[in-house]
Amino acid sequence: MIDTHMHADARSSEDFEKMFIGGIDTAISCSYYPYKVNNAEILLNHLNRILNFEPKRAMEYGLELKIALGIHPANSIKDNEIIFDSLKEWIDNKDIIAIGEIGLDENTELEKEVFKKQLELAEETKSKVIVHTPRKNKLEVLKDIKEIALENINPKLVVIDHINLNTIEEIIDDDFTIGLTVQPQKMEVEEAIEILDKYDFDKFLLNSDISNKPSDPLSVPKTVRTLKRLGYKQDKIDKVAFKNAESFFNL
Repeated sequence: MIDTHMHADARSSEDFEKMFIGGIDTAISCSYYPYKVNNAEILLNHLNRILNFEPKRAMEYGLELKIALGIHPANSIKDNEIIFDSLKEWIDNKDIIAIGEIGLDENTELEKEVFKKQLELAEETKSKVIVHTPRKNKLEVLKDIKEIALENINPKLVVIDHINLNTIEEIIDDDFTIGLTVQPQKMEVEEAIEILDKYDFDKFLLNSDISNKPSDPLSVPKTVRTLKRLGYKQDKIDKVAFKNAESFFNL
C-alpha cells in the first residue's frame, strides 16, 4: 500500500512502525511547517530536514519515504527566492517526486501569488503537484484553486487533496487526480468508500495526512481492508491501494 500524503516530521518512529506492519510499504511526506514562518531560511531548514533526515528515520522501520516539497499556503512568504532556487535544484536532481503540498488556505492574495508561481514552475519542469484544500470554506476556496490551476498547469500533473462529498462535484469532470484524506475531523472510512462507490476508483488516491493534528497512521489500510471485507473486486481495491499512486507519481 501507498499512503500518498503525510507529514513525517510531525510523527513518531512508532507511527512508521505501525504503518509498515499495517501493510504500507511507501508513503509520501509533504511540507508543512506548523508555526509562523518569519523568513525563508527557517522554511528552507524545515524542507531540508524532511528531505535529508526523515527518509532515513522511516526506513529504520521498513517504511520507504518519498518526498514532496514546496511552500504550503500557511507558510506563504514574500521573500521566497531561495526556496524556488532549491526547488529547481531538487527537481533537477530528482530528489523530490512532486511539489507539495501547495495551494490555498486563507485564500489571501499572497497565497494566490505563491501558489501560481509554484504551478508555473511545475508546468515548466513537468513536475507533479500535490494541492492542499482547506478545512474552512472548502468549496469556495476550491473554486479559486481550480481556476488558478487550470490557468497555469496541465491538470493531469495535479492531485487535489482532502476532497470530500461536499466538494467532489466541483472537480470530478476535470483531469485532476483526486486525493481522499481519511483522518479524524476530515473524513471517515465510510465517506471515502461512498465516494469510490459512486465515482469509481480510477481517479483517486488514498492518504492519512498524519501530522501534528489528530491523525490515524493506519487509516489507509483500514480503508483498503474495509473495501476487501465489503466485497469490492481486488483489481479496483489495488487501484487506490497503490496502482493509481504508482502511475501518477511514476514510482
